[in-house]
Amino acid sequence: MSVAGESGRDAQQMRARAMDLEQAAERATDPQERQRLKDQARRLKEQSEHAGGTRKRDTDPTVSSHR
Repeated sequence: MSVAGESGRDAQQMRARAMDLEQAAERATDPQERQRLKDQARRLKEQSEHAGGTRKRDTDPTVSSHR
């Protein structure tokens, strides 16, 4: 498999894990645990955006890539 295909799969797995963490955060009763899970989910989402190449400027047609 190509490197791009692997990074896309990795990014998809990270996004799925981030969603799991967000759901766990919603169920958490301890405020510190809830925040820890939310932070971890946010970091995973950011990593998945970089790994999968789905950064905002790449997908938002209103953001110009011209400088």
